[in-house]
Amino acid sequence: MQDFSSYRRVVVKVGTSTLTHATGHLDLRRIETLVRVLADFRNQGREVVLVSSGAVSAGIARLGVDHRPRSTEEKQALAAVGQSQLMKLYERLFSDYGYCVGQILLTRDVMDSPTRRKHAEQTFETLLSLGCIPIVNENDSVSSEGINFGGNDTLSAYVAMVCHADLLVNLSDVDGLYDRDPRRDASARLIPQVDRVTDDLLAIAGGAGTERGTGGMATKLEAARMVTEAGISMIIANGADPLILYNITDERKFGTFFSAQPAH
Repeated sequence: MQDFSSYRRVVVKVGTSTLTHATGHLDLRRIETLVRVLADFRNQGREVVLVSSGAVSAGIARLGVDHRPRSTEEKQALAAVGQSQLMKLYERLFSDYGYCVGQILLTRDVMDSPTRRKHAEQTFETLLSLGCIPIVNENDSVSSEGINFGGNDTLSAYVAMVCHADLLVNLSDVDGLYDRDPRRDASARLIPQVDRVTDDLLAIAGGAGTERGTGGMATKLEAARMVTEAGISMIIANGADPLILYNITDERKFGTFFSAQPAH
């Protein structure tokens, strides 16, 4: 594993299960901690991009809805309301530490079009050069089958590649990659480092981790394969306490590290 000091541009992905309580409402204390740590990363001289879920949950809280959306239309409507609420929260919290944020909403077709992808790349570069913290989410209000990413694990991998990041940190509801499902087998062991994501490794991955999350270990491993083959390292860590990000900078125990593959 490389010295973390060599990672100057870091993408941090945080999922819905990390950002919300079991009720589905936003976990404000956890979000405040995440923002403080990321602002501190900026104080250290690192560039930070945040890929954040949570728009639908914010919409549920704002409208007082008492259930998870049951249709695509309902999800899109809640995301339309919630995304602005989520950005308002991030803007207020980051501004307390002197940082400005910029919103970027993406759909899969942007990544599939060389011209639009180039424009996205330029937008990220400009925001970062201006000292902003880009906050990215899938454009849930308009995305549908055919143009969606299938979850923010995949989105974060594309963002890391478009941003030419040095490291992608995937904060999840699990401690990292285990040699078997720890929810079913108490003897499962955490794998601290993966040098290459193989088909055999993908075969041990399960489904979605929680009811509130949309991705599971399989999507995280696919994301790891994408970015490591692009020369970007990746980490899966438990986001229950965002202070774990300091474990990474201090090179203490944090989860599973996926080594970037050397350029051919």
